[in-house]
Amino acid sequence: MGNILLKGILSGEKINDILIKGNRIEQIRDNIILTPEQEKEYRVLDCSGKAAIPGFVNMHTHSAMTLTRGYKEDTVLQEWLQHIWAVEAKMDEEAIYWGTRLACLEMIKTGTTCFYDQYWMPQTAMEAVKEMGMRSVHAFVALNLKDESKNGAIMEGMEKMYSQSRSWGEMHRMSVGVHAPYTVSDNLIKWCTDFAREKSLTVHIHMSETEQENLDSIILNGCTPFEHLEKLDALGPETIAAHCVWLSENDMDIMAKYGVTAVHNVNSNLKLASGSRFKYNELKERGVRICLGTDGCGSSNNLDMREAMKTAALLQKGWRRDPLALPLNELLNIATANGAEAIGLDAGKIEEGKLADIAIIDIDNYAFVPNLDFLSNLVYSANSSCIESLICNGEMIMEKRMVKSEREIIENARRVCNKLYK
Repeated sequence: MGNILLKGILSGEKINDILIKGNRIEQIRDNIILTPEQEKEYRVLDCSGKAAIPGFVNMHTHSAMTLTRGYKEDTVLQEWLQHIWAVEAKMDEEAIYWGTRLACLEMIKTGTTCFYDQYWMPQTAMEAVKEMGMRSVHAFVALNLKDESKNGAIMEGMEKMYSQSRSWGEMHRMSVGVHAPYTVSDNLIKWCTDFAREKSLTVHIHMSETEQENLDSIILNGCTPFEHLEKLDALGPETIAAHCVWLSENDMDIMAKYGVTAVHNVNSNLKLASGSRFKYNELKERGVRICLGTDGCGSSNNLDMREAMKTAALLQKGWRRDPLALPLNELLNIATANGAEAIGLDAGKIEEGKLADIAIIDIDNYAFVPNLDFLSNLVYSANSSCIESLICNGEMIMEKRMVKSEREIIENARRVCNKLYK
């Protein structure tokens, strides 16, 4: 881990120096003077014309779906899934490896330092992320399409991955993944929940993504997906629920009661026409933790959290007809601190003692003139090319827009795609 001193960088509303020692922020001061001995140990960067924000935490994606970007556009969710699953059936470890590295490249370029992945071959994906210097959480996906005969193999795979994950190191974590209540049998959902609680793991699950999903649940189970999981005792503070677009008042009460975290995936939900009225205010008023995710490139087409922030805010303001909806400080929190908190990561804020996961923004840029409100300019005026450098765990993983092995990653991802779409 490197020692870095960021000199004269805008942080919040003040220009400060930020001293990074090892993998943590050690000091934030007006003017930090290094001793002659420290000067030998620290890399000093002149950050005039730069700003610091926490690295984004993308709380829901399917990383190697970068390889399905642009496939079968303008298709409804259930039909789209059939096409995607056919391509995924052809994916081998090589495809997952390069697809994940391509995802990491894109996330690094757009300011993300940590992401929550729910995809196939998580051990291979983790190894790809490790190469890129990012943090990650990998969910082992339980998906039996209600066929109980598949449970044994899924349980065995989950247990094997847990054993492997013990040696992953502090940057990478395992999670239990339940695809969705409509694709996973009740018995397997209960087993997965019990396993997660026994091993102190989080559970990642798609919930109430489409209106049809809710209607089908009411017909099949006599209740909504959240009400059904409550009956199964499958909800708790370990539950990370992606989408949550179609929620009743009781659903939101249930989420608050059990400490469920909601992940808003605005671009994916809009593109697949799954729904447009995410109940941010109603969830916030109940004390539900809300995070932000991009979903996979198959449905959102990119992994750009800054863009997701903008869309989320504009949509809340638009459908509510309220310009005060989703203000900028809350918007930054759902993209950073809330996600870090949900997975127990001591990051997501530029504060002394926090892990050094920092995006450096170039504000010597037309989009920041005048810089009357930095966050407003970042979200509403700029694009992600203003993210100049990225520090993760105290290491510079992008500097001046340059990322290690970028050309190699792109060329290998293209080669793998040529095989998938023969």
